[in-house]
Amino acid sequence: MLDIRRLEVLLNVVEHGSVTAAAEAMTYTPSAVSQQLRRLETEVGMPLLQRHARGMVPTEAGHVLAVHARKVFRQMAAAESDLRDIAGLRRGTLELGTFPTVGSSFLPLAVKRFGQLYPSIQLNIRSAREAELIEMLEEGVVGLSMLWDYEWGRIQADQLSLTTLFTDPTVLVVAADHPLARRRQVAVGDLAGERWIIRSNDHPVVEVLSRSGLAAGFEPRISFRANDYQEAQAMVSVGLGIALAPRTAVVNKHPNVRVVSLGDTAPHRRVLVAHRLDRVRAATEMAFQQVLSEIAASYDPDTGRVAERPAT
Repeated sequence: MLDIRRLEVLLNVVEHGSVTAAAEAMTYTPSAVSQQLRRLETEVGMPLLQRHARGMVPTEAGHVLAVHARKVFRQMAAAESDLRDIAGLRRGTLELGTFPTVGSSFLPLAVKRFGQLYPSIQLNIRSAREAELIEMLEEGVVGLSMLWDYEWGRIQADQLSLTTLFTDPTVLVVAADHPLARRRQVAVGDLAGERWIIRSNDHPVVEVLSRSGLAAGFEPRISFRANDYQEAQAMVSVGLGIALAPRTAVVNKHPNVRVVSLGDTAPHRRVLVAHRLDRVRAATEMAFQQVLSEIAASYDPDTGRVAERPAT
């Protein structure tokens, strides 16, 4: 295999016309340049340079090797330029994971801001259930992902770095004409006689209701099992029951429902951003996480908006 440093020496001698000029350009001694040339000729098994009245000129083999060396160094320079562009966020992609409730509320705010700051970066976003998101992180399918957890089920993944972005409160969703619709806040203990709409397939909000009801001394009566929060809101709107939901799940609420605070009588969840600990982080990932943190610092889950910063 050819030594790339010796190819560089050959190219400099060819382009500068002498060993002395090449040595000066490369800050080598002439003897060091001559030594590298002899070793290169030994590697290729033929002479590469010959003396001429005006200096050193390449043999046919030296000319061919110099042509290829130019291509190699141009490609290397292009590669270094591309890497500088990526490191400087002038180009590149980011594979990001999220889950539906945050993907329809908080995340678009960060995506918009990131696009304003780094318009040349392409975002590829995948929405999935949490177990799949963790799997995609572990397999390197995504470099960064939004996750969530409750205090009784903290994410156990030693290979992941988890950063809390904000707390997402659990709220009560009732029909617009429900007696509780005009209340600003109620306690879970006041809801013992209600019928409930829950999420199907062992959704985590079912455990939130079960734990909240148990703590308040009642077992919820279930009237409907919904596949998503839009379906749950629709059934709430016609009076089939009431429901619990993370606040981010009802930022885009049905026009005929009202959202009522439960204060601290229902558990809240953490919204997190995660990345793998065992890999070198791309500049795009670090930049997007910085934007997430900045948006989260002024994000209001109740309104789904970022608070206006005071003028300076």
